[in-house]
Amino acid sequence: MKMLSPVFASLKEAETKPFWISNQDAPEAFPSLTCATTCDLAIVGGGLTGLWAAIEAKIADPTLDVVILESQHVAYGASGRNGGFFSESLTHGLAHGLSLWPREIDTLLRLGRENVSEIFAYLDAEGIDADQKFCGKSVMALRPHQVDELAASSKQLQEYGEKVEFLTGDETRKDIDSPTYLASLRIHDGSGILDPAKLSWGLRQAAVKAGVRIYEMTPVKALARNGAGMLLRTASAEVSAHKVILATNAFAPLLRRMKNMAIPVFDHVLVTEQLTSSQIDSIGWKESQGVTDAGNQFHYYRRTPDDRILWGGYDAIYYRGSSRVASQEQFDASHQLLAEHFFETFPQLEGLNFSHKWAGMIDTTSRFTPVIGRAFGGRLAYAFGYTGLGVTSSRFGAKVALDFINNRTSELTELTLVKRKPIPFPPEPIRSALVAKTRGALAREDIDGKRGPWLGLLDRMGVGFNS
Repeated sequence: MKMLSPVFASLKEAETKPFWISNQDAPEAFPSLTCATTCDLAIVGGGLTGLWAAIEAKIADPTLDVVILESQHVAYGASGRNGGFFSESLTHGLAHGLSLWPREIDTLLRLGRENVSEIFAYLDAEGIDADQKFCGKSVMALRPHQVDELAASSKQLQEYGEKVEFLTGDETRKDIDSPTYLASLRIHDGSGILDPAKLSWGLRQAAVKAGVRIYEMTPVKALARNGAGMLLRTASAEVSAHKVILATNAFAPLLRRMKNMAIPVFDHVLVTEQLTSSQIDSIGWKESQGVTDAGNQFHYYRRTPDDRILWGGYDAIYYRGSSRVASQEQFDASHQLLAEHFFETFPQLEGLNFSHKWAGMIDTTSRFTPVIGRAFGGRLAYAFGYTGLGVTSSRFGAKVALDFINNRTSELTELTLVKRKPIPFPPEPIRSALVAKTRGALAREDIDGKRGPWLGLLDRMGVGFNS
């Protein structure tokens, strides 16, 4: 009898659903919309952007009639599939923010801090327990050139008031024990971990409590002007709305101008079975902070409250034509590669199995930050393209979108980050070729630390590819 390889065997019994969704009881589903209705504000998409838009709209005006139209169920997309990391950053990191918006960086840092503070103040006020933990994160150097890069990052972060420690290899391995670690950056402020399903479901309940109507299994097929408002068509009904917010993120956009502003990238995730106390002792990781490595093609990982390890990232895949087929959520080669890397990082956990494996789409823009805008003379606004950092910045996007549909000039709407859109992705077949070329260049830089002419050109243009 042929023996299974250890990696293949570790994945054999893994459930093909997001851990967060399958590990706890989901709330009772809302009915679909089956007859025509009217509202003041229709929100397309029941993820975090849509939920925050609904909640913030009702906070501003409790009399507003708000409807959420969700094609599947609340938190079906990235909002329920992500790794459960949150961050104050609105710019995909300080260095990236400085490179693109140096004059606004102090404002963007402040707004990011305020955004996260207000999120968790709201969760506390509403009694929403999302297992949130402000534990910071560690960034691990796996290659010699990354050691110097992290040392430089440490100085830059400290200049902007961040509580940061640069740790040597020995110091790093005392914190989390892996033979692959050469050094690390321990960032104590501005980030942490949570349960994204509990967050989404808690916001869902809060929205309903505020009077928001939610219809699930109600995909919006088309939208158009309707006098002074908008008309949305679903499979079996029509919605007449005064204003509309599109919060569909990586799913196929309803608005043509959104089509080339972001591409769907499939990100893959594994979760282990529960670790024994001896297995936990073998790796340390007492502070349970989130972890990522310093490469372009990076892993992200964390502990869960029930002593599992979530391990994801690295092999982000773009499918030609911006394909968004559900079958692409299970790609064995990517999950096997992740498992190989897991056991290379933690060889002391060999024999551990994975209980869950899945993938989800990340809406990736060419500058790694969201696209927020308006259309139809201000009747409609959109917010998407968080590029992997939407757990908390989705609220920022929702607030800007609300300013837009209310024709309100604010500190948020006047940001260059908001006013200037990222460079759109080119059409196929050029798009696939450029994504492949960029991925190859990023992989080479991870090995030798040399940026290379292609990545240098993209840097000068202010564009790139990331998840």
